[in-house]
Amino acid sequence: MNQLGYIAFLIIGLILGLIGGGGSILGVPVLVYIMGYGAEEATTYSLFIVGLTSLIGAISYLRKGELSAEALFEFALASMVSVFCMRKFIMPAIPQELHFFGIEFSKHSLIMLLFSVLILSSSFSMIRKRKPNSIRQIKMDEFYRSPLGLPFTIILGICVGMITGFVGAGGGFIIVPVLIFILRLNFKKAIGTSLCIIAINSLVGFTGNIGTQEINWKFLIIISLIAIVGILVGSLLSGKISSAKLKPAFGWFTLLVGIFIFVKETFLS
Repeated sequence: MNQLGYIAFLIIGLILGLIGGGGSILGVPVLVYIMGYGAEEATTYSLFIVGLTSLIGAISYLRKGELSAEALFEFALASMVSVFCMRKFIMPAIPQELHFFGIEFSKHSLIMLLFSVLILSSSFSMIRKRKPNSIRQIKMDEFYRSPLGLPFTIILGICVGMITGFVGAGGGFIIVPVLIFILRLNFKKAIGTSLCIIAINSLVGFTGNIGTQEINWKFLIIISLIAIVGILVGSLLSGKISSAKLKPAFGWFTLLVGIFIFVKETFLS
């Protein structure tokens, strides 16, 4: 099944290169259902892969100056601390078997059920059509303080860090709206800053597992390199394929994946 998993990660990288995001959220289902890893181990590997691929994506935005250092500092610092604490202290403390209102379920099922909710939310964000940026949004090039204040921004950062730490996914579909509507960044700067935040959070979260979990470095590096090859190929093809048409189609596919995970962990496990 490893060969099928390698092909899947090549496709994930290809999708990332073509539409600029979203594909990495399929990393955990591939690791769990195709390659046979447990949910906790899969989320650890996913953090490394998501962090590395997001970092590659962020470099092009950094070169163009489409990144807000202030937003990055205010939002990423809080989320970075929370994602590290989540992986280092909270996740290992969660028992393998849980009981809730007389219902018994495993830690694996809890992670995958919450992941299914995340992937369903992500699919909706890709399916729905976005309105084009207004003139006001296009001219709004620089960051200014959130009208709800710095404490609210920090709380949002902590929440995103906890989500990233628990399910091993970047949460870009949450971060981008926060950066646009709360921190008032324009769309391109929000994307660039989001990729940078995801890269920092994911890689810092991954370090939280070093020493507490056995990591197959050879496998992890191979998977990451395959995904990067996919990204490079997808980037070359992106000018020939419409991402506007591809993104909703991929959104419908992730919707089916999310439903499959929810049904399997709820009724078939």
